[in-house]
Amino acid sequence: MKRVSEGITHYVGAVARKKRSKERRIGLLIDGPNILRKEFGINLDDVKAILDEMGDIRIGKVLLNQYASQGLIEAIANQGFDPIVVAGDIDVKMGIEAMEVIYNENVDTIALASRDADFLPILVKSKEYGKETIIIGAEPGFSIALQNAADTVIIMGREHLSGSEEEDMEV
Repeated sequence: MKRVSEGITHYVGAVARKKRSKERRIGLLIDGPNILRKEFGINLDDVKAILDEMGDIRIGKVLLNQYASQGLIEAIANQGFDPIVVAGDIDVKMGIEAMEVIYNENVDTIALASRDADFLPILVKSKEYGKETIIIGAEPGFSIALQNAADTVIIMGREHLSGSEEEDMEV
């Protein structure tokens, strides 16, 4: 497990020290109701910037429940992501979308933004099929099981990094 970042609310450039690997083709799935909450202050542009430093985002989907506002849906689309609105809980749809990414030969890395341990089987199945895994989450409530199962962990949040923590970040 590699820890990439902890506690950033906007991209601070710490991952930029890594050589960009355009060979890494990333499929990103975001659990909207779990990650896009005001208390976390997570900006999709920051997630996109961090992953852009790690490779090429080929698929970017944000799953939302029926309570998502029209403004949120438009903002997600304007940032270049595919908003998918689901009636009810998004877990089943996330599993279906994840399997499509896992079977997609144009993607070699699956990035999952969620704090929910329900998605642990997605990471396990991704690894079975030879995919590299990235988990993006926020504290509190970020599943330890997800963090331990992923190849790379990105922790987002409201606190900013101190200078010493920035030096330890590698991908």
